[in-house]
Amino acid sequence: MDSTGQDINLNSPHKGLLSDSMVDVPVDSGGAARAPATPEGLTESEEEELRAELAKVEEEIGTLRQVLAAKERHCGELKRKLGLSALDGLRQNLARGWQDVQGSSAYMKTSEKLGEWNEKVTQSDLYRKTQETLSQAGQKTSAALSTMGSAISRKLGDMRNSAAFKSFEDRVGTVKSKVAGGRENGSDHLPSPTGSGDKPPVDHTPF
Repeated sequence: MDSTGQDINLNSPHKGLLSDSMVDVPVDSGGAARAPATPEGLTESEEEELRAELAKVEEEIGTLRQVLAAKERHCGELKRKLGLSALDGLRQNLARGWQDVQGSSAYMKTSEKLGEWNEKVTQSDLYRKTQETLSQAGQKTSAALSTMGSAISRKLGDMRNSAAFKSFEDRVGTVKSKVAGGRENGSDHLPSPTGSGDKPPVDHTPF
């Protein structure tokens, strides 16, 4: 700051407060380079050895990725020559993946758990009562349907034995016999219900 902008009174009674209240604060220069901290429990030689091994593993991973990409290209060429489509490859991958899932320990454990739950449910009192209720309801429904069928059959039998139904049957039989007799005589005309036979109709046209 510029000294001319400060109002300093050397004769002021508070002239010593400023110097007394100031505290020395250490200044950290940001340009100083700091060495990376060594992991706890490792010596410098062990750390260098681990870093060298890490670089080697990363290099092997890169090589394996390149080999895998080359193998995939070769596999695609072979499938193209054999006429296999991408859908066939997808089906094979899904089937292989499903087999892997079925062979996994998690799938086996889940299947065992489901089997245990199913056994507990089927052996529970609630399941048995529900099954008995459904069985009884099915039996009652079957009995009701059987009773309904018997009633319908009985009604049809009563109708066939009634006088009206027998009269209707007699009329149908008479019409059938007359039609058959007319065809045997070489005539396709039905007999007149008024009994006029084959007489021509009378012309009532006025003169």
